[in-house]
Amino acid sequence: MAVPGGSAFRVAVEGLRRREWRLGAGRVGVVMEQFSADDFHLVVDDRADVHVNSKDGCFYLGWFPLGRPGAEGEGWRIAVTGTATVPGYHISFGVETPADVVAAAVARVLETSRRL
Repeated sequence: MAVPGGSAFRVAVEGLRRREWRLGAGRVGVVMEQFSADDFHLVVDDRADVHVNSKDGCFYLGWFPLGRPGAEGEGWRIAVTGTATVPGYHISFGVETPADVVAAAVARVLETSRRL
């Protein structure tokens, strides 16, 4: 691709706008505090994995601190069940994905639901 003026594209390190990014799993509570006992079931299994299901059975969140069995590196799984005519979906995050990022995704998924 030609750059206007014919010069090569150059980036000086000083010209980059460096940022600090949140890394590491963080505080899981920011995810879990979004669920009320009125609408969700919470189960902690014998591996200390945490499972949250909506009472209608259409939403699932799994937190696997040591990784989900059979899914290398997966620490979080969000799933929404589809209907007879529209497929559901799932979202996965790695074990070291910051809880704040997962919490934002969960919040957005929950915002898309409505009571019938």
